[in-house]
Amino acid sequence: MSANAKSPARSHLFSPLTLRAVTLPNRVVISPMSQYCARDGIADDWHLVNYGKLAQGGAGMVIVETAAVEPRGRGTYGCLGLWNDAQIAPLARIADFIRAQGAVPALQIGHAGRKGSVQRPWEGYAQLTQRERERGETPWETIAPSATSAGPDWPTPAAMDSATLESVALAFVAATQRAARAGFDVIELHAAHGYLLHEFLSPIANTRDDAWGGDAARRMAWPLEVIRRVRSAWPQSKPLLLRVSSVDGIDGGYSLDDTVAFARAASAVGVDLVDCSSGGISGLATAANRLPRGYGFQVPYASEVRAKADVASMAVGLIVDAHQAERILADGHADLVAIGREALEDPNWALHARRTLEGEAFDAWPAQYGWWLARRARVIDALSEAGHPRPGDALPSSGMPGEQRSVA
Repeated sequence: MSANAKSPARSHLFSPLTLRAVTLPNRVVISPMSQYCARDGIADDWHLVNYGKLAQGGAGMVIVETAAVEPRGRGTYGCLGLWNDAQIAPLARIADFIRAQGAVPALQIGHAGRKGSVQRPWEGYAQLTQRERERGETPWETIAPSATSAGPDWPTPAAMDSATLESVALAFVAATQRAARAGFDVIELHAAHGYLLHEFLSPIANTRDDAWGGDAARRMAWPLEVIRRVRSAWPQSKPLLLRVSSVDGIDGGYSLDDTVAFARAASAVGVDLVDCSSGGISGLATAANRLPRGYGFQVPYASEVRAKADVASMAVGLIVDAHQAERILADGHADLVAIGREALEDPNWALHARRTLEGEAFDAWPAQYGWWLARRARVIDALSEAGHPRPGDALPSSGMPGEQRSVA
């Protein structure tokens, strides 16, 4: 692609989207991906560099990983938190930097429920052992709708009583208010991957026989109450997103029809967009025993929710290519496309996708990078026009690579 090539037309992927009073400059979103390196729930320099790098990469919105609304709502000792005011300033620094790169700063808030008090993923993601205890990481009591564990290697939670239900709902409200003080423009409630709100929704984890359990309507009642309170505490000009596990993917689990009904009800109480993931009610966060993992395997969930719940949706899950993302939007399957691990592999994924779809030079890149790359591109174009093969395409007929004829 020539450094001077101009965009023939605006792509769907790089068109803006307005939710309430917040406009995303494009439809690429960085999914929240926990880094498990916070101390006392406080973001550190790793978080700033990680999210700053992703924001520099051209996405329209960057969602910072889940901040737990109370200490027992963490998954691990390395999880972010937003249960006290000391946690606000480090997150505000991240939100400010994301915004300065032209992206919308967003934050996911949630509660791990019965999937808390475990090791970091690379340590085993199981119950805390003597090794963790020796460094001061002792287990804590987890809570859930019912006193059933997420698996044989997970702690057994305490069933939530009415006082606990109220205190956790209030914790969501307080975290929401702190997110506003930290300067985030969007928050996303985490109701997926086997964490607390999802546990209430799923008949696998919620076996209550009171007002908060039983049929699908009662299982969604407490999550909807949390959504109502969060929406009231969040500025009306700012969007509220909801991440769901569209299906549990195991026998007797939550179904796509359940998700459509929940999404419709959530939209009625103030959710602006539903982020459609799947799985995780048992075991690892995104585990689902019967979900085949192909490229874009969760796109049909976003499409179904968008069409049947009459709410905007976001597609996520093995979306790795610019043309793939463009088709998802052009065909009306979703309103936003979320990139997760692909962005860890290539933090500049969105900038590369823009060049692929629109033929743009380097105007969209940070100025500190773009001017370097534009000049390099002209040199590479000149080498190509002069017949020089790219290194690795063909070996020079003689001499060292540095001895090849240069171009003006």
